Amino acid sequence: MNEQVKKTRDPFVRITKRDGVTFGKACIVRAVCIAVALLLCAILTVLVTGQNPLVMFATVFKGAFGKGRGFVTLHEAALLLCVSLAVTPAFRMRFWNIGAEGQALIGGLATAVIMFLFHDRMSTFPLVLLMTVSAVVAGAIWGVLPAIFKAHWGTNETLFTLMMNYIAIRLVEWFLKIADKSGSNVVSHSLLGDGIPNLFGVQYLFNIVVVALLTVVLYIYLQYSKHGYEIAVVGESENTARYVGINVRKVIIRTMILSGAICGLAGLLIVGGASHSIDSNIIKGRGFTAIMVSWLGKFNPLYMILTTFLLVFLARGADEVSTICGLNSSFSDILTGIILFFIIGSEFFIHYQMHFNWSFFEREKNDEAGAFSAEKPAQTDEKEEA
Repeated sequence: MNEQVKKTRDPFVRITKRDGVTFGKACIVRAVCIAVALLLCAILTVLVTGQNPLVMFATVFKGAFGKGRGFVTLHEAALLLCVSLAVTPAFRMRFWNIGAEGQALIGGLATAVIMFLFHDRMSTFPLVLLMTVSAVVAGAIWGVLPAIFKAHWGTNETLFTLMMNYIAIRLVEWFLKIADKSGSNVVSHSLLGDGIPNLFGVQYLFNIVVVALLTVVLYIYLQYSKHGYEIAVVGESENTARYVGINVRKVIIRTMILSGAICGLAGLLIVGGASHSIDSNIIKGRGFTAIMVSWLGKFNPLYMILTTFLLVFLARGADEVSTICGLNSSFSDILTGIILFFIIGSEFFIHYQMHFNWSFFEREKNDEAGAFSAEKPAQTDEKEEA
């Protein structure tokens, strides 16, 4: 009987899904988690460096928005947002595109090839136009290959897109050996030329304007167009999509062409509009960080703006703390990792609720006391028989 009661008893912790969490409550949960993360980072910094935690917070802000750094932070956010926008249509469709890093890299490679071959043979406008077309087409091809295999033969898109990253890296390394006979790991500005000129004489302004326009266009496309509706239906259920007459294969291929093309555009902005150079690490992990940006932004381009700014702000602030305190880059990675861990954890508390059964331990004590009292007479009887 006691064993049956123990089996049916409620556990100490029970997790249930929340229903209808308001936007305000979700923001409060995220703010609390970020505050706890910053507090933990401050404590860790004090233990390692002995610095005042208030100085650490001021350093974080200075690293992101200090003198001459605000516009650079805005540009970094724009590049990350561009890659995040690229993976969002695929993720809405539940097509797990993990290959944004390679798709952006192959777009950057196409841009670098055009710059390498024609920067001293063509005027600026035709060169930029050719760079744009090449980057977008290259990214689209890199994105559509996994989609074709997924649509027709049901292959695993996660592994396929991930492996395409490594192929893109090897192609870039091969290009580096051909373009620069000195054996350098970077093809620099001297071989590629100026690329995309500054808009109104302001550095990085072209990239920021392009990403801002792209954000608005993609939001309208996903929220109000027929294609956006079909992406959402396929993401909810492929069987339902087929039932209502949607060509699932066509939607998968079309969406991945769009996703790869935007990644190619991101490669164009990074190589042609910012660094004017290329190496195998030019994307700097933005393709993987973009996955988190898209998820935290609920696949909504407008929400993703806030998520992107938050991540870039914290990352640049952590770098500044590491530099000021005389530590290597690993310490900034630790601080960034702590903050990202809490940001991701906040999503759990937004969607799920924990219920604690405090009477659980009292029942355990009562059961142990009952079991002990039940065993006592048995021991006495054994002694009397002896």
